[in-house]
Amino acid sequence: MCSVCVYCCEVEGRVLFNRVKVVIEITTERCSRIVSPVGLNVNLLYRRENPEASSPRGDFLLSGVQYVMVLPVFGRNRPEGKILETVGVFEAVKQHGKYETGQLFLHSVFGYRGIVLFPWHARLYDRDITPPIKPEPPGAHGSKEVKGKTHTYYQVLIDTRDCPHISQRSQTEAVTFLANHDDSRALYAIPGLDYVSHEDILPYNSAEQVPIQHELFERFLMYNPAKSPPFTARDTLKAWQEKNHPWLELSDVHRETTENIRVTVIPFYMGMREAQNSHVYWWRYCIRLENMGNEVVQLRERHWRIFSLSGTLETVRGRGVVGREPVLSKEQPAFQYSSHVSLQAPSGHMWGTFRIERTDGSHFDVRIPPFSLESNKDDKAPPAGYTF
Repeated sequence: MCSVCVYCCEVEGRVLFNRVKVVIEITTERCSRIVSPVGLNVNLLYRRENPEASSPRGDFLLSGVQYVMVLPVFGRNRPEGKILETVGVFEAVKQHGKYETGQLFLHSVFGYRGIVLFPWHARLYDRDITPPIKPEPPGAHGSKEVKGKTHTYYQVLIDTRDCPHISQRSQTEAVTFLANHDDSRALYAIPGLDYVSHEDILPYNSAEQVPIQHELFERFLMYNPAKSPPFTARDTLKAWQEKNHPWLELSDVHRETTENIRVTVIPFYMGMREAQNSHVYWWRYCIRLENMGNEVVQLRERHWRIFSLSGTLETVRGRGVVGREPVLSKEQPAFQYSSHVSLQAPSGHMWGTFRIERTDGSHFDVRIPPFSLESNKDDKAPPAGYTF
């Protein structure tokens, strides 16, 4: 039987798989040893062996092969000669249906270990697969009508041991909320909380009763070996989900690709604050840039247009994003970050472009899909924190 081991380590000085520095090794009677960077999960490896495959990851993981995931052992107390230790065994990727609460997984893009808390059913507006209803006039942006398709995302906990390894490639390790006091601009964050798309999940199982290190793991989940997966939701998780639902809810996802650079935007409403006799509405938006091609490029500038229902149109230009100018390569194809915006109106729109630079110094603009900023109709006070 063919066995596949995922090693989270550095291989020949290459930083692979964004966070985890990963390599997959296959040994069978029919193929020689293959060591391959997995920047896009096992898809690259599978496509190399099956270039005509239409559903590489699913077919590969459903092939009856056992996949053993092992991670490096660090620290002074490491047993002599021990470099890797087994973490778990990969399971088949679900082509249909959803993952249950308590499902362990490896993130296929950022490589961290996590566990599913509960699902969200979002509307995905993919401008790459929906043809325009009518041609766009020159200079127009956002006039294409796009129909939303239901898509499953998950609220997850990130293993805190992995956060340092992904911090240079993303800001996925926290979700921010408005603080519930007089300072209308104050935010607080829940570290190690993320939103993950169904196709980003590589499920695995583990014999450990506490396989994920996170301060909320044992408050939210309990070990139940009679269940599959063997972790079930505690009442505290259900109560927390119900209480914070308006501020956690993921409803719309927007996606568009320009010259092999795919931009995905997820907006979240955070609540309203009163400031100087006026209402200020706040949103968080999460953006992922992914290089779907082979060319190395670098994000240099951002250009935003922000329209408010009150009638104002604001233009924002600047270098990079969140203080960075990330490089998107075949080995590290993705960068994800979050930011915030406030309006003195209950709704608005945002759209824009990223200026991308090629290795030869030339530039091109990547479109940011237009997205709505909508407030909740029953606007209650945002939570003061996660309490149990």
